[in-house]
Amino acid sequence: MRPKTIEEQYKKMSHIEHILNRPDTYIGSVQKMNELMWIVKNGKMIQKEIEYVPAFFKIFDEILVNAADNIQRNNQTYKMTQLRVEIGNQISVKNDGQPIPVEIHKEYQLYVPELIFGVFLTGSNFDDTEKRVVGGRNGYGAKLTNVYSSEFSVEVCDGNNYLKQVWSNNMSNKQIPIIKQMKKDPFVQITYKPDFKRFGMNEIEEDTQALLVRRVYDMAGIYGSKINVYLNDEKIPINSFQKYVDLYLPSNSIKIYDKEMTTPRWEVVVSYSATQFQHVSFVNSIFTSKGGTHVTHVTDKLIQEIQNEMKSNKKYKHLEVQKYQIKQSLWIFVNCLINNPTFDSQTKENLTTRVTDFGGNDEEKFKVTEKFSRALIKTDIIETIFQQAKAKADAKLNKQLKGTKTSKLHGIEKLDDANDAGKKNSEFCTLILTEGDSAKALAMAGIDIVGRDRYGVFPLKGKLLNVREASVKQIMENEEIQNLIKIIGLQKDREYGDLKSLRYGSVMIMTDQDIDGSHIKGLIINFIHHFWPSLLKYRGFLKEFVTPLIKATKGNQTIPFFTVQDFNKFAQIQDIKSWKIKYYKGLGTSDDLEAQEYFRNLVGHTIQFRYDNEDDDQSIDLCFNKKKANDRKQWLAQYNHDLYVDHTQKELGYQDFIHKELIHFSMADNIRSIPSMMDGLKPGQRKVLFACFKRNLKQEIKVVQLGGYIAEHSAYHHGDISLVTTIIGMAQNFVGSNNINLLLPRGQFGSRAMGGKDHASARYISTVLNKITRYIFPEQDDHIVKYIEDDGEMVEPEYYVPIIPMSLVNGAEGIGTGWSTSIQNYNPLELVDQIKKRLNGEQFDNLTPFYRNFDGIIETQPNGNSLIKGIIECNEETDVVIIKELPIKKWTKNYKEWLDKEIAQEGNPIIDLREYHTKYKIHFEIQMTEGYVSQLKNPYEYFKLVTPFSNNNMVLFDGQNKIKKFESIAEILEEFYQVRLQFYQKRKDYLLSKLDREVQLLYNKSRFIKMVISEEIRLKNVKKADLVQQLDKHQFTRFSQLITVNSTKLKAFGDSKNPKKNVDDNDTSEVSDDEQVSKKKSENIENQQNNKTTLDISDYNYLLSMPLFSLTNEKVVKLEEELNSKLQAKDKLQNKEIADMWIEDLNKFLEAYDEMVNIENKLINQAEKVPKDQKKKQVKKKNVQDGMQIEQEGKKKANKKSNQNDKPNENSPKNQSNRKIRTLKENKSQEN
Repeated sequence: MRPKTIEEQYKKMSHIEHILNRPDTYIGSVQKMNELMWIVKNGKMIQKEIEYVPAFFKIFDEILVNAADNIQRNNQTYKMTQLRVEIGNQISVKNDGQPIPVEIHKEYQLYVPELIFGVFLTGSNFDDTEKRVVGGRNGYGAKLTNVYSSEFSVEVCDGNNYLKQVWSNNMSNKQIPIIKQMKKDPFVQITYKPDFKRFGMNEIEEDTQALLVRRVYDMAGIYGSKINVYLNDEKIPINSFQKYVDLYLPSNSIKIYDKEMTTPRWEVVVSYSATQFQHVSFVNSIFTSKGGTHVTHVTDKLIQEIQNEMKSNKKYKHLEVQKYQIKQSLWIFVNCLINNPTFDSQTKENLTTRVTDFGGNDEEKFKVTEKFSRALIKTDIIETIFQQAKAKADAKLNKQLKGTKTSKLHGIEKLDDANDAGKKNSEFCTLILTEGDSAKALAMAGIDIVGRDRYGVFPLKGKLLNVREASVKQIMENEEIQNLIKIIGLQKDREYGDLKSLRYGSVMIMTDQDIDGSHIKGLIINFIHHFWPSLLKYRGFLKEFVTPLIKATKGNQTIPFFTVQDFNKFAQIQDIKSWKIKYYKGLGTSDDLEAQEYFRNLVGHTIQFRYDNEDDDQSIDLCFNKKKANDRKQWLAQYNHDLYVDHTQKELGYQDFIHKELIHFSMADNIRSIPSMMDGLKPGQRKVLFACFKRNLKQEIKVVQLGGYIAEHSAYHHGDISLVTTIIGMAQNFVGSNNINLLLPRGQFGSRAMGGKDHASARYISTVLNKITRYIFPEQDDHIVKYIEDDGEMVEPEYYVPIIPMSLVNGAEGIGTGWSTSIQNYNPLELVDQIKKRLNGEQFDNLTPFYRNFDGIIETQPNGNSLIKGIIECNEETDVVIIKELPIKKWTKNYKEWLDKEIAQEGNPIIDLREYHTKYKIHFEIQMTEGYVSQLKNPYEYFKLVTPFSNNNMVLFDGQNKIKKFESIAEILEEFYQVRLQFYQKRKDYLLSKLDREVQLLYNKSRFIKMVISEEIRLKNVKKADLVQQLDKHQFTRFSQLITVNSTKLKAFGDSKNPKKNVDDNDTSEVSDDEQVSKKKSENIENQQNNKTTLDISDYNYLLSMPLFSLTNEKVVKLEEELNSKLQAKDKLQNKEIADMWIEDLNKFLEAYDEMVNIENKLINQAEKVPKDQKKKQVKKKNVQDGMQIEQEGKKKANKKSNQNDKPNENSPKNQSNRKIRTLKENKSQEN
């Protein structure tokens, strides 16, 4: 074969030749293909596999879209009203509206219609600076149809002139245009005869005809509300996109459409797809069969909405549904207008325009409205998606949760398997599940007694997962659950008729005898009940191993007690001081000998669980089903502390276990999680405060060291990490944490960057009591609160009684069992004002939340809820947004991560982000795309700077330690007020009793010295019995008969016979000095006496142990002066109203608070000083929502009262206080 010549190798084609020889580049394939397509049949859309030529369909669509584009050119003079299509062996498309001018183009010397339809790369869509929403783009369009037609004619009337021009032979031959005058409504009509042979066709075949007809129906759906669409002179009966969508869906289908969501640019309808994700989408009337960025944009927003609902809805929350699972259940219909759309090919099947370039103002962008969201939630779409995902997850779970009866089990760490497990005698084997490794050590020590053949031991790492509410993913990834299934040999959903198929025929739970141990038992019961309820019906399958909680020993006699209640009954009828009491805080407290003792009497230490009836099932479900939260509230409302399980019985019904044992954990969970209305503290926080008070913590101490001290002195039972976290939380003072931190932070205690999680290790940071803490919790009140007993040790009170409600000062958050709580922070100054008003006889007001040093805006709504807003400044000239404050609890790091994600999304208008934060202030600078800031209608919502807070869940333990839901802040204040008043009376009673005792002591001492000096009482060479008789004769008060001080602290921690403990710890008077000596001497005398009589000289040791150098006239004068001082103090206190006592405390607090705030403000001002070269230029601020002009306006509104204390004027806290005092005194004087 001869080589090709240069002329044969290199050729030049005309534009027409290139289009005809390379059709794929311009109009797609000219080969017939089979494809599943939507067509119209009997007035409905059906999906059918048809044979058609894509290129033939394309040349038709070019003419159709070209005509439809004219509707976007509507104006006051010309308005498109109709689109007419004729389909036969020739095709005609006609439209009215804005005309094409029948004029000669001066530059190209051609009539405009000829230029548009007969010259390549011409048209009106080449100015890319102009925002257009039409289908045309590249200047080919209708010319491609012309090229692939044997004849192509254009008829145009512009209202004055008419033009007709005909091309033939694939646009190669052009006739001279016919021009004439015509006074008619403007129109454009294209008629063409396809060059069938180029498509391998002889005529328009049936399948092709059906496809073209559907495309005309598309136009009716897209524009039917604006124009009439005719097909072969018959009007298509569709006048909206909604009705068009109806053609696709069965009459009973789900269809969600919201008119409010419809904008001039977007129409979206959502339905359910039973097979896979489907879409029917249009961009500027172009049918995008492959979708594109517009479909992705809508789909992502819908998926996000559904995911949000599934995450927030308790029914769906435990199942993690992936995006693809949601997507495959959606069928969406999209009709949108996009500025200057771009596609991946000339066939325009796939939109590639970036989201940011879609165009339209903020109101015209696609968004899921609240109404649409509600409609979506109400449909079965979410439920159907959930059920499909659940079915797949269950199938996967069933496959994974399948144990087998095997004698060899490897790879499970810390399992000590029974020798017979998985063998022929496996049903007689018992698996002991222990609470941790220390309990396992106890079990292993005991197994030596019963043998290893039929007893296996496996330690649980902690509390078992609540499988009833866990997601499938959580269950499958939970190693503990997987191990238990393998060890026992369980198979999910199997109905067990016997126990022979299991590796172990019974399970014994071995936990501490405390409430957490009860919870672990409950979780194991829940695990078995949820997956294998039939196993619980086998008596003896599940049992518990019980050990003593307390042991009382006297001589050779030891009595074990399995509950505190049993021990308390014993203590009431026994002289408990004659017994040695040992508390077992956990199984690890027992030694090996005790373990062997337990296992020798295994029957006596074993209780079998018993299934009775359906009440057992309901009781288990009540505790572990999240849907039963309201039922649990009612359950706990009937809580009886004295109701408990009798551990001497051999069987325990599941119902009894729930209602008599597990209920104690549930209540304790609430006590641990929900603070007291009085002091605002949870037990862990109260233990910290108690230990700090006990230590009189005025010197800095490492947090880790303080944790050790607290654990030692307050019977703290939980982990070190939990305690350290509590201490750190009580010292934090960043915005959004504490309004008043009771401890001071020395070191890095965390910041608002991470909500405090960025604190340093407890080894490196120190703390000390905040000076103001003792102004809130006066030391005198330590003597009137009720202290509790824990493990035989008196520890912290039930609650402290601060002078202001700390539950409101620092707010509250917590989740317990059946109950949770959420209370915002409030201004201490306003709380002081409210209490003073109430003492004046006025009622409490509902207050606005307050967070110290928060610069944002807090708006209270009529229903008591509030909106908390950040601060934002918008510069329309530079398109820069400055965020100067975030809503409360929106931490800087999390917010930054959200902004980073937004920037990373393709098409997001945020271009750049800069940060200029300080320790105390927020400062983001955000650069946005050109012109975007001016389009922002609500920048607060756009930048997520609004956080709603609800007052609908204000739950606290009240003054009677009953859990209570409060309806308003005023109700909390009123209850606090009433309880605190009672405690002021108790404080007064305590102080009076203390003064009475001190008066007695001073009087007796003074008289005693006088009588010794006058020799009325002789001390020398006198027998003890005679000396006692002398003192009795002169009616001196015996020590045991002195007035008792009404002090709960002394009763809890001190001996009533110890005179030192009956005076104030800080008392340095002569009374205390003498009594210290008296105490030591009296103890020596008492130790020498075996029998006590009424003539016990120790009753007068407080007199007889006085040093000789004190038996002087000078001492008498000093004692009498002190006595008169005490009498005057008593008289003054008796005449003082408890309201005045409260006001004095409040005024002292205000001074301390003023000092605290001033110190902190100085620190903030020093930290916020910015070098001159770093100061930023002022920017023009955009007015934003609610008439807020600038940040300072918001500050003024939010912190109207709190910020007044920064200025030395009459509005300062101190002067506010004085004004309140004056008002109170004036009112009282008027009453008098």
